[in-house]
Amino acid sequence: MRVRFAPSPTGALHIGGARTALYNWLAARHAGGTLVLRIEDTDRERSTPENVEQILDALRWLELDWDEGPIFQTANEARHREVIEQLLDDGHAYRSTATAEDVKAYKERHGHDRGFRGEAEDEGAVRLRVPDEGATVVRDLVRGETAFKHVHLDDPVIARADGSPLYNLAVAVDDLDAGITHVVRGDDHYSNTPKQLLVLEALGAPQPVYCHLPLLHGPDGKKLSKRHGAASVQELRAAGYLPEAVRNYLALLGWGAADDETILSTEELVRQFSLERVQKNPARFDEKKLKWMNGQYIRALDVDELTRRLEAFTGRDGLRGAVEISQEKISTLADFWPLAGSLFDGPVDDPKAREQWLGPEGRDALAAARAVLAGLEPFDVAHVDEALRALVARREAKPKQVFQPIRVALSGTTISPGVFEMIVLLGRDETLRRIDAALA
Repeated sequence: MRVRFAPSPTGALHIGGARTALYNWLAARHAGGTLVLRIEDTDRERSTPENVEQILDALRWLELDWDEGPIFQTANEARHREVIEQLLDDGHAYRSTATAEDVKAYKERHGHDRGFRGEAEDEGAVRLRVPDEGATVVRDLVRGETAFKHVHLDDPVIARADGSPLYNLAVAVDDLDAGITHVVRGDDHYSNTPKQLLVLEALGAPQPVYCHLPLLHGPDGKKLSKRHGAASVQELRAAGYLPEAVRNYLALLGWGAADDETILSTEELVRQFSLERVQKNPARFDEKKLKWMNGQYIRALDVDELTRRLEAFTGRDGLRGAVEISQEKISTLADFWPLAGSLFDGPVDDPKAREQWLGPEGRDALAAARAVLAGLEPFDVAHVDEALRALVARREAKPKQVFQPIRVALSGTTISPGVFEMIVLLGRDETLRRIDAALA
């Protein structure tokens, strides 16, 4: 098996493109095949080196390695021109100056469902000859077989008048030259397939196996866009998702292994994956479900590994203690600092939390907690837990009437790691200093 991922470098790699890359990668790894990375950079204005690097960066972050490439489509232009000349010489193509208006007039004379047929001229764009008889049959693993009757197909333009190749010619030739056996791509390319097959047929080349992936929708059933949240791989990374969780979630969008909440390691995905089980209906990308799955992956990580990732994400070091007491409470790497940053930078300023929990009753509970903590030995989580729960019992209070004032004194807000764990991590001196500052 030889597959290719062939993005156009016109911007960031979007989530749909990432899933296409992943499916190609999984298919190749499952079959022990080869993944070719081809950059379809024929849109000269939008295909910038920066956009190419964005795609490579996204694939590297997703840990999707390729075996050949990156190959740039523009680098093959001499080969494309050679094929165009070959098709002209063999009578499979002809030059034509026919304009869009000429095509329209032809259809008005011959019927609107009749494909345009031009006359060979000495100059003009190059069109491929489509026979009037028969049909081009697209064999697709998702859609099944579809026959496109030749009588309805226009003679497609495959090169401009200056000889520069057009997209469908370039793609067909590149797939042929690279020995691509399976073309796995988004459903938006389906309409191009008959034109590419006509080029391959004219060259006497075999037809690859096609697998057109249904497009991704948002939770509301509409085509996925920025309004549904993160739209690109870089945005997912910045939002603190883990690449292995993103691979797991994207793999389940439209592939018939299980529902979209099944935790499958990448090794297991490779073992189970098959293109034949890609589903026909559009799958729904729901960032809430991805976040849930990401949380499962974060909680399964070893504390040292999660610390390593969080230190890289935040640019801070010495986080291990805070990571240990926060791991159960975060779903993304980006959740960590809002939760635990106050352990390092001091209490945040949250007037609402102070007003709610550090009024006269709260300050009284806080002073009582300070007295308990000042002389407590040993100063560990079990004994802090026991001593503060005993204080709650003595005051005949609800736990939150004691614990929340402490939480707000230590972190500045009502959202933080566990109170007992926070007290021990800060240590007695810093805990008392923060309580005194809150009581002042």
